[in-house]
Amino acid sequence: MNVDYDVIVIGSGPGGEGAAMKCAKAGKSVLIVDAGIEVGGNCTHKGTIPSKALRHTVQHLANIDKKRIKYAELLRSAEKVIRQQVDLRQGFYDRNNVEVKSGWARFTGANSIEIMSDGNVSETFSFDYVILATGSRPYHPEDMDFSSPFVHDSDSILTMKETPRSICIYGAGVIGCEYATIFKRLGIKVDLINTRDKLLSYLDDEISDALAYHMRQNGIMIRHNEYLENIDVHEHGVSLRLQSNKLIHADCALWAVGRTGNSQNMGLEELGIETDSRGNISINDNYQTNQAHIYAVGDVVGFPSLASAAYDQGRFAAIHLIEGKCEYKLVEQIPTGIYTIPEISCIGKTEKELTDEKIPYEVGHSLFKNLARAQITGEMTGMLKLLFHRETLEILGIHCFGYQASEIIHIGQAILAQEPPANSLEYFINTTFNYPTMAEAYRVAALNGINRV
Repeated sequence: MNVDYDVIVIGSGPGGEGAAMKCAKAGKSVLIVDAGIEVGGNCTHKGTIPSKALRHTVQHLANIDKKRIKYAELLRSAEKVIRQQVDLRQGFYDRNNVEVKSGWARFTGANSIEIMSDGNVSETFSFDYVILATGSRPYHPEDMDFSSPFVHDSDSILTMKETPRSICIYGAGVIGCEYATIFKRLGIKVDLINTRDKLLSYLDDEISDALAYHMRQNGIMIRHNEYLENIDVHEHGVSLRLQSNKLIHADCALWAVGRTGNSQNMGLEELGIETDSRGNISINDNYQTNQAHIYAVGDVVGFPSLASAAYDQGRFAAIHLIEGKCEYKLVEQIPTGIYTIPEISCIGKTEKELTDEKIPYEVGHSLFKNLARAQITGEMTGMLKLLFHRETLEILGIHCFGYQASEIIHIGQAILAQEPPANSLEYFINTTFNYPTMAEAYRVAALNGINRV
């Protein structure tokens, strides 16, 4: 049977892009379908790019009179970056002869989809393979009214017209913490409601504690172990009543509790493709669903839900589709980047994990305030922390808090990924780093650590 395309990729975020490019370069005919008008997916239009562009602008306005800065004006700082990203990615598809269609894709059979576009005009296409890279969206509980202009999720907060004087953020995960520091830097009163007993509890305790300390120092009110009872929306804003009987008033609220995979209304049920309660699609180690010719990658399959990982997942799924096998897997140690102010990045084991596993480890610290480069730039808040095996000196974990943490981490990542004895603390001790640089923190931390052994 003749088919319209060898491969149809649904979703043009990082996962879809990685899959489409790999298939196209292998000579496959590829169609990419996205529900948005332009390519890039949520990463480009609603998530990573606009929020990080906003953060960057806010961070550089610290010394300006915040009363004269309007939130809507700041959001425009992201528009140029988004435009550049869209043009770049559309160029990838154009150069590789990948056709792009805008619309909502739905399976009409095991080897065909229907694309609904504006005006309910539909087209049907047949295929040999599909790669689902539809991403995720903010989780909405059924009893929460998000139609109110005072109640936002992480998508709608990027379209907020007015600059609030106060905001209550419910959920202290990565998104909640990032926006808490952004809004506080704008001089907005921030209440951060955390349903757990500490911030980002999967982080190393010292890093989590440092984030909480600096948040409080900057005036963010953090409330741990609290749960929402109800939210009342009125003409002047919102009032959140907590189960502890606390009542918090704010101009607006940001709901930041989890995400849901975009797997609904696509006809997956009719094909027997399984999803969990949060819409995440079940896959095997080759990113195949229980329909072997239908793959799924990125946020729609759940953990690790990172743009960087999604791109690799898309490539690996495409390799399996093309070659029938794939020896590549996501590396076990994926760096985490959290774009709070200051930012956080880490990879490998935490002190708690090493303690629980009874691994004899030692710690090396480098405080940014002692680095010449940090003193020159004035970005002296933060530290680099190395965890290493006390006997073999093998690097076990790297944790960074402060300016450019998400960049600094990659030096350590390269060493951590090596086989013994190349992944040793001695690399940092015996390597010459440019001076003055933030990278020098590795040498300082390594010397600090070896002195403890």
